[in-house]
Amino acid sequence: MFAEGRSTLRTVRDCLRFAVSRFNEAGLAFGHGCDNAFDEAAYLILHALRLPPDRLEPFLDARLTRSEVESVLELLRRRAEERVPAAYLTHEAWLGEYRFYVDERVIVPRSHIADLLREGLAPWVPDPAAVARVLDLCTGSGCLAILAALAFPNAQVEATDLSAAALEVARRNLADYGLESRVDLHQADLYGELSGRRYDVILSNPPYVPAASMASLPAEYRAEPQLALAGGKDGLDFVRRILAGAAARITQDGVLVVEIGDNRDALERAFPALEFAWPSLAAGGERVFVLTDEQLP
Repeated sequence: MFAEGRSTLRTVRDCLRFAVSRFNEAGLAFGHGCDNAFDEAAYLILHALRLPPDRLEPFLDARLTRSEVESVLELLRRRAEERVPAAYLTHEAWLGEYRFYVDERVIVPRSHIADLLREGLAPWVPDPAAVARVLDLCTGSGCLAILAALAFPNAQVEATDLSAAALEVARRNLADYGLESRVDLHQADLYGELSGRRYDVILSNPPYVPAASMASLPAEYRAEPQLALAGGKDGLDFVRRILAGAAARITQDGVLVVEIGDNRDALERAFPALEFAWPSLAAGGERVFVLTDEQLP
């Protein structure tokens, strides 16, 4: 099917129609930046042609060279036949206007905490300039540590991850943003050797996929590091440990912000005495909780 496209596709519009048909035919799963076949096809085509990712319309009827068609088709083929997430094909992921390098060593950034950092974690953090220390647990690509450094301009950020390979990706992203002096990376299992230090803000997008869901993940999600996804039987193994250690590491008036996916019911059953706050998210749902230092167990 993709071989036929070499002789029949002429324009960006042709490639877009072809890609959407092939993606729908393959029954692809989305969620690594785009949530539908049309947007993902447009993104991959524009990337292959080295065109701005948000400027499809002016180029729809542009005629492509033979080599351009080949480049587009190879990217589309890998997405449809190998089920590689689009972000791994382009080596980039976006959180709002911020771009991050990604590859198979890290999960594709898509944390809802990014929405909250855009507002400086208001109203829980009344003065972003007063935040002095931030901790990001399970940092992966380093995206939340970087966004925290940008949101809290006077803060020193520390970030931990168990995976040495993931931290290599995080270092690359820190260098891209020139934040090596403000973000310290540590290979550690959650809090690791950070005892004695306290933080005004503790963030985490930990592994939280329950075991039953892990068993039925689409191929695109199985392409990501399972270490960064699997959260135990109910998805809360890491969350329990984060909560258990947070009180000893948070400052007075500090806040803990943790993403838990669709596990709110399980979390509230497990911790009925805690008064979790559930911020409004741009995508809707209640997938991130906030606790203040006074509320921590």
